[in-house]
Amino acid sequence: MNARVTPPAPGEAKPVETPVAESAPAAAAPAAPVAPAKKKRSGKSLAIMLAVPVVLAAGGGYFWLTGGRYVETDNAYVQQNKVSISPDVAGRIVSVAVKDNQPVTAGEPLFTIDPEPYSIALAQADAALASARVNVEQLRVAHSIAQAKLQAAKDALEIRQKEWDRTSNLREQGITAESSLDDSRLALQQAQSNVALEEQDVANSIAALGGNPDIATDEHPAVRAAMAARDNAQRSLDKTNVVAPADGIVAQVGSLNVGQFVNTGSTIATLVETGDTWVEANFKETQLTTLAVGMPAEVKVDAYPGVAIECHVASIGAATGAEFALIPAQNATGNWVKVTQRVPVNIACDTGTDLFRAGMSATVNVDTKPEGAQAAEGQKAL
Repeated sequence: MNARVTPPAPGEAKPVETPVAESAPAAAAPAAPVAPAKKKRSGKSLAIMLAVPVVLAAGGGYFWLTGGRYVETDNAYVQQNKVSISPDVAGRIVSVAVKDNQPVTAGEPLFTIDPEPYSIALAQADAALASARVNVEQLRVAHSIAQAKLQAAKDALEIRQKEWDRTSNLREQGITAESSLDDSRLALQQAQSNVALEEQDVANSIAALGGNPDIATDEHPAVRAAMAARDNAQRSLDKTNVVAPADGIVAQVGSLNVGQFVNTGSTIATLVETGDTWVEANFKETQLTTLAVGMPAEVKVDAYPGVAIECHVASIGAATGAEFALIPAQNATGNWVKVTQRVPVNIACDTGTDLFRAGMSATVNVDTKPEGAQAAEGQKAL
């Protein structure tokens, strides 16, 4: 609580003497500021000051010399030919000789289809071929018979002609009767008809022999057709043993099982050919100004950091990737937006491709002004 102060009564107030403070000694004079000691410049700072301009000059000179020389893209992928494995004949699989991701060589068996139905078909084709050859021999014999009959008909016609001539002479002399002349005339006409018929039979036998009576048996059209059918049956039998078409690695054979029925042309496995490997680099269209076939290139695959493979530009695509799209872009619309297109460039590598696998990401750096090109440009300038 606050204390209540009562004012003094008149005459009770006394003056209070205030003691005089002793005079304080004079303040000391402020000390003069001391100048800091001058530091010596270190050699390290001097070296840094000198190195910075040198580094900047060196970097500027490098970019001035190499500016625009190297063209790089990371939109690049390893490519290898992929072959779809499919049987040429239908049937049930009886054996599988490979596993998934197994390296194979050209001609190595992959799997086998039941060959029994095709062996039976081949036997039937062999029988049909033998029958065709027999038929040709029969046609040859029929031609010989037709020729013999034709000769006999010609001999009979000659006799009937002589008989007609004699009868005609006798009738002119009045020695024979008119009826005898009619009989001779009828016999001559019949002989002439027989000759004409036999000539048609000979022509028919020649046509049956392919127009050439001396044709070889295996050159006859019927025999050649039977031989073709037999070859087709043999081919079907051979195709029951499916082999690798090239060197590579077989993949996607996990669903290939014994007892499975496969149809002709159905894809059941894939072969990645390791013998032909390249890198498809998709450069921007603005980067193609200085690119040319044959320029050296350096390829780095993301799977192997720090490994650079020397390659070269093999070919430049004929069109941008958008031109080969299933649904090309429609640029004639009102909301058109310009997008820098990319052109595929084929990069071929002579060595080091054993590290590649199809689909790997890569970085490609192309030297657009190799040493040889620089020397040539220098000679032109002189």
